[in-house]
Amino acid sequence: MKLLSRILRREHPPLDPDEVPRSVAIIMDGNGRWAEARGLTVEAGHREGTRALRRTVEAALELGVESLVVYAFSTENWLRPPSEVDSLMEIFTETINRELPDLAKQGVRTRFIGRRDRAPSELQDRMADLELHTADRERLQLWIAFDYGGRAELADAARALIASGISPEEVDEDVLAVYLYAPEMPDPDLLIRASGEQRISNFLLWQLAYAELVFVDRLWPDFGEEDLRRAVAEYAQRHRRFGGR
Repeated sequence: MKLLSRILRREHPPLDPDEVPRSVAIIMDGNGRWAEARGLTVEAGHREGTRALRRTVEAALELGVESLVVYAFSTENWLRPPSEVDSLMEIFTETINRELPDLAKQGVRTRFIGRRDRAPSELQDRMADLELHTADRERLQLWIAFDYGGRAELADAARALIASGISPEEVDEDVLAVYLYAPEMPDPDLLIRASGEQRISNFLLWQLAYAELVFVDRLWPDFGEEDLRRAVAEYAQRHRRFGGR
């Protein structure tokens, strides 16, 4: 597998470090469809999705990406069958216990954005522990959006801003941004969505204002290093105007 990976990389010219996006966001979509196509349970698809996450993080490290934010569980995902939600909570806990500590050894700092109060107490504890024990890692910032919704984030930010007592005249974009879930998280330069769907699904509505969007026609469990490299290469060919000419 490593030999094949090296061969595939030689098919593409090396990317200029200056052309690699500093911050990347990924919508990890397609676990259920991947499982259904193979006659497997949805749980099996989600478990395979965690493997795709690990290899994608490692590929981001190799490319020199500094910040990676992934959409793991949305506010709407609570509407899925209870058995699927329960298995997802279990898989999240297993991933924190097994996969993410190894990434921490490679310099990955992990943080979670969104709500946590609806998660099982054990999962909440594992999230907090992982954040604490990776706080000194600096090679890659990994943000995992859990129980996250872009509209909910903006509503929560507005409530917090009002509660702060700030006057309407003082409110501008910079002030509002302070009240987002993770104001220190850089806005993504590039958004990648797996599975071929072409929408952002309530993800980072504020932060994606000027992101370049790349839609990959591959289900998330099959996503890997070459898919990330191709998306980054496509990003490198675009001219970002930020509203100008």
